[in-house]
Formats: sequence, C-alpha cells, structure tokens
Amino acid sequence: MSLSTLKREQIKKDLKNKDFDVVIIGGGITGAGIALDASQRGMKVALVEMQDFAQGTSSRSTKLVHGGLRYLKQLQVGVVAETGRERAIVYENGPHVTTPERMLLPMHKGGSMGKFTTAIGLTMYDRLAGVKKAERKTMLNAKETLEKEPLVKKAGLKGGGSYVEYRTDDARLTIEVMKRAEEKGATIINHTKSVHFTYDSNEQVNGIQVEDQINNETYPVKAKKVINASGPWVDEVRSGDYARNNKQLRLTKGVHIVIDQSKFPLGQAVYFDTEKDGRMIFAIPREGKAYVGTTDTFYNNDKASPLATQEDRDYLIDAINYMFPDVDVKDEDIESSWAGIRPLILEEGKDPSEISRKDEVWEGKSGLLTIAGGKLTGYRHMALEIVDLLSKRLKEEYGMKFAKCATKHLTISGGDVGGSKNFDQFIDQKVKEAKSYQIDEATARHFASKYGSNAEELFKIAQTAQHQDTGLPLDIYTELIYSIQNEMVYRPTDFFIRRTGKLYFKIDDVLNYKEQVIEVMGDLLGYTNIQKEAYTKELQIAIEEAQTGNQQPAEKE
Repeated sequence: MSLSTLKREQIKKDLKNKDFDVVIIGGGITGAGIALDASQRGMKVALVEMQDFAQGTSSRSTKLVHGGLRYLKQLQVGVVAETGRERAIVYENGPHVTTPERMLLPMHKGGSMGKFTTAIGLTMYDRLAGVKKAERKTMLNAKETLEKEPLVKKAGLKGGGSYVEYRTDDARLTIEVMKRAEEKGATIINHTKSVHFTYDSNEQVNGIQVEDQINNETYPVKAKKVINASGPWVDEVRSGDYARNNKQLRLTKGVHIVIDQSKFPLGQAVYFDTEKDGRMIFAIPREGKAYVGTTDTFYNNDKASPLATQEDRDYLIDAINYMFPDVDVKDEDIESSWAGIRPLILEEGKDPSEISRKDEVWEGKSGLLTIAGGKLTGYRHMALEIVDLLSKRLKEEYGMKFAKCATKHLTISGGDVGGSKNFDQFIDQKVKEAKSYQIDEATARHFASKYGSNAEELFKIAQTAQHQDTGLPLDIYTELIYSIQNEMVYRPTDFFIRRTGKLYFKIDDVLNYKEQVIEVMGDLLGYTNIQKEAYTKELQIAIEEAQTGNQQPAEKE
C-alpha cells in the first residue's frame, strides 16, 4: 500500500478491521525496528505513533551511528562491543542514510585524554567494535593534528587520535526502516495516539483504543500482544496498565547548536573534552554548517517539545571557544538548535552522563511488553531481543510459529544499492540516468545520495515539472510530493524537520518557501482553514524555537 498520506483512510480501515499479532506503540527508531523485525518474521503487525514518526528522541540525536567511545571510559565494554558491531550492520543496510566520517580526538596538556590512554582506548575500540582495517585509528603528533583541523587550540596541544564514526540522518533512518516494515506487511500510521489498553476476560492486554490526532476519531486496534516502545513516554503509557513494576525512566536532555561555516569554518569532525566539566562533545561539519553537541542534564519539563535554554547555548558556545579559540563564536551566530530527550533506566545517585545506555525489556502481569533505554545505533539488536520474546510468548499462548530474525542482512528502504562499496558508483549511475529526465546533475546527485534506490521515484515526480506553478524549486517540490505519497507527511513540520532536516541545516529554505509548501500541502491534503492556520502557526513556533530556543524555563529538579 505504501506509507501514503493519501491512503490514510484505508490504513485506518485496516487497523479497525484486522486482528493483529502485535500492535506497537511508538514510531521512533525502536518501534520502527520492532515493526520491521516482526513483520519480516511473518507476524501481522500494527504500529501507531501519536506525533510524527521520529518526532521524539529519534530526530533529536547527535546524528551519529557510533560505537560509543566514551563508554570505554566508564568500562561499559559490552555496550561498546555491541554497538560497534551494530554500527557496521546499520551502515551496510542503509548506506544512503549513513556515511563514514573521520573523527579527530585532540589531546592537550591537562586534558582528560592522555596519549597513552587514548592510543590504548582507540585500539580497544577498534577491536571491540570490529572496525574495518581502512577505518582503524591512527595516532597523530601536534603538527599532524593541526593539519587535520587548523582551528584546534594550539596551546598545550600534544597530538591527537583519528578514528571513524558514522554520520547519519536519524529521522530519515527511522522513516526508511518504517517504509521497509510496511513493505513487509506492517500496517503503520502516525498522528494517532494510544489512549488506553483493552483487556480480555483473563485481564490480559488484547489491544488498544486509539485517537486520530487530526480529526479526533477514536477506534480500537485488536492484537494478541502490545509492545510499548514509546521512548520518553514509556512510563506514561505503562501507567494506563494495572500491572506495575519497579523500573522507572530517568530523562536527560541533550542540546545541539548549528552555526554557518562562514562563521565556524570547521573542515573536520572533532570529538573533544570541555574545559568546564570535561564532558566529551562533538563538532561536526554538515551541508555548509557546523553543529555542536551535546549537553547532558536531567530533565523534567515538556516531553513533546524540549528546548535549548540560554544556559545550554552558553555551555556549547564556551566549549567551542575553548577548543577553537580563533573562531570567537557568539550567541547571535547560532542559526538553529535542537534539544532531545534520552529515556534512560533510572539509576539512583548517578550523574546524567554516567547512567547506562543499555536497553531493558519489561513484561507486565497483563502481558504488556515494554522496551526502554538503548541507543540509536543498537535499534536492530533491541528489536531482535524483544521480538524473540514476543515470538516465544505467541508460541506458548497461541501455538504460533514464526521464522527467526533475519534483519542482519536486510536492507532498509532505499538501501538496495549493491552494498556500501558500490554506493558511489550507484550515485554516478543514477546521475547519468537523470539526464533522460532532464534533471540537472546537482539535483540528481542530491536525490540519489539521500534516497538511495528510491531515487527513481523522485526522478519521475521531478519530470512532471509541476513545481513551476507552485513557486517552489524543483528539489523542494519533488521531495514534498514524494514524502506525502510515500512517507506519510501530513503537517509542514513533518516535512521541514523530519523528512528533510531543513529547519536545522537549511533554515533559509524554510523561511523562503514555507507559504508555498503550506499551499501545496493544503491543496493536496484538503486542509480546512482552521488546519491551515494551526499548521502555519505550528511551523512558525518551530522556527522561533530553533532560532532562539530559550523560551523554556530552567529545568526543574
């Protein structure tokens, strides 16, 4: 059927009328991974997300599929080994949303990273994470470190380490996993909230009642099992179940800021410790910008729209000016920012950055399965873990048998490009093909590198050239139509934030074309005047929050 907004009513009809093996609450990367694993094993799967896909934590990360080098410092060897292995799988299955990125780790006199310990740490990291030979660490002297990134602080510089992380578009990774799950048979919808559980005569959960957040319609979704994968909302969702357990979440917030390369001409990704508290943070070049993060503070405010406070912005500005003293970045240089919440398992008395990133699965007396914690990189393995348990329970309780997990070598949507080794060649081939569609090379390269094997669909849309009537550039028009037809975009914020990342990395496109985008969406999706007004206002608030961010009160403890 495809994840088409235009087929929303048909998808709702299926959710109302089918009996599912499992319904998943939560459309972030964890829920998407579970939907893919379960549907690929042959289960009848439903998934509901109360906001847009990836709108919570899964579009607000550091946008790295990384092995967690800093967890070595905390001796979380198992976490490093597992995420390292998973990182390679994520890359291989979706090279269009994941890119290897050399990371520089500068070492200064008095810093937390010594030459000897860094060399040992990076060697351990390479071994634990099973890093490819070409991507293994190299140790650099001070001169070589400055050749890699001349902006790094020269005073007290002893040298550096160079190793590889993988840059990703977290929201697009989530949507591509979701699209593959749908292709495998999952019935998926966004902007649909789970409002309460339903139970059978034995007090076992047998589905959920949901509410469409667009037209307020409520309806039941029947399933043998329910999985709560709602990230920061896990405790809230569980509170609607009579069964209790002693596990709780502890939310922490991470903030990132974006600065134009004209002000902060970063040429190389850098991972460095701050002067203030020795926390390790990233500075990463991307699309003509440099973004820096992340902070790590306990969080108890609004989960739906966490914001950067002035304190967060100051912390990151200070960190930049400490490590890159010649840059002299100021608060007004921040073009945009985002804040995300990490749902971690509560560990009393621990500092935010010390709490384990390990995931856990809980099973209630009612049969409700809950998964929380974990990292973006480990989404596939987390899904494997909980779907193994789900499969076991469906066999015990219903005598149902399903195939074993086979997601290790299963490409995500857009990932059929002949593997990571062939990706550059694939892009070149697509650029050649685009000539027959009269699409210029830059646009074709953008579509092929971002959408992978789905690029052909965008070429077809671009060929219609209807963008000329809308006042939109060809690339924005094409991506908008594609995302409505294939990625369930309903609101302008869905498009500008999670499908394209423009609010963070190309905010001028948002400012210049927001009215035209809303017009096209209103015509295609039949917005009422009230909806049009509400979505315009919602986008305006998102723009203001990205630009200023500091409208939220200081965090409560």
